[in-house]
Amino acid sequence: MGAHRRGRGLAGVSVREAAPASAPPQRDRYFDTLRALALIRVVGYHTFNWAWAGLVFPSMGIMFALAGTLMAKSLERPAPKVVRSRLRRLLPPFWFWGVFVVLAMLLHGWMPDWRIVYWIVPLGDPPGNAWGEQAWEILWYLRTYLWFVLLSPLLLRVFRLAPLPVLVLSLVPVLVLNFVWAGPDGRIGTALWDLSTYLCCWLLGFAHRDGVLRRMRPAAVVVLSLAALGFGGWYALAHRAEFGTYDLDENPLAQAFWSAGFVLPLLWAKARFGIGFARLTRFRRTNRVVTVFNARAVTIYLWHEIALLLAVPLIDRFWDVPAFESYLPLDSQWFLFGVGWLLIGVFVLLCGWVEDVAARKRPRLLP
Repeated sequence: MGAHRRGRGLAGVSVREAAPASAPPQRDRYFDTLRALALIRVVGYHTFNWAWAGLVFPSMGIMFALAGTLMAKSLERPAPKVVRSRLRRLLPPFWFWGVFVVLAMLLHGWMPDWRIVYWIVPLGDPPGNAWGEQAWEILWYLRTYLWFVLLSPLLLRVFRLAPLPVLVLSLVPVLVLNFVWAGPDGRIGTALWDLSTYLCCWLLGFAHRDGVLRRMRPAAVVVLSLAALGFGGWYALAHRAEFGTYDLDENPLAQAFWSAGFVLPLLWAKARFGIGFARLTRFRRTNRVVTVFNARAVTIYLWHEIALLLAVPLIDRFWDVPAFESYLPLDSQWFLFGVGWLLIGVFVLLCGWVEDVAARKRPRLLP
């Protein structure tokens, strides 16, 4: 059902606030901060394996909602141009990262077949061997995001026919897959599950951009949000024995409802009150961190698992240094978390420039 440890993601391109034509567009720090927090939560989840992480902050639902908002805004331009732009920004960093992963798997006995084409355009899950699984299993997000991008011109038309009914009905596919028909096996079935799980969040992004959420009454938002959260939380806990955990990443139906219920008030508050976190720019260092996280979101997402993998043998070498063994918490997961972020920083410096090239900008070590 496509339930590989899911709590990770990114939203793609930058979000900008509306500004007068004479003024340069300003970053929307509300969305930027949500994206940065989602990336931090992703790395934390993969370090500590916290089952409760998705309940506290369902990063994937939030990131798909942000991406949906961006896509609705972009589709004010011709759809083919928008889709080409999204592919151009997404695929080069993926190809650059994939060269290293594929070569490493080839050196460890992997024999590819025709499915290697998914390493060129990930419309299906790219294949690999067990040795590299921790690195390539995160690609489910890129595949799902890519399908949403391709489907968005049609989805946006359908959504605008009847926004609120379409929003409610967007949760029906995951109910059907869960209770009526589990879908086909293989890549098609996995894609259907992931698209169904996050469809409502993507459409909530449309609703935010089109002003649908801004017009909703507070009472309706509270009732709908609590209902979705209540059902999602109940289903996760009630079926804990079936899935072996209450982790939402292992339970698509619970993930779909919990994420929708969590995202709805976040985007409604943004639309209704115009929250922008503009004061964040007063804090130079924090503002800088948020800027880097957003400009290098694809790089952080793709390379973070490799950074955590490399951190383990690196820390093992620290045990050979008596001073490190005595004074550093080498057996702590928090130490692994810290070393992982240091290595992520190295990858951002070494590989982040690919995102600049993909965006047709001058390559820089840091934005």
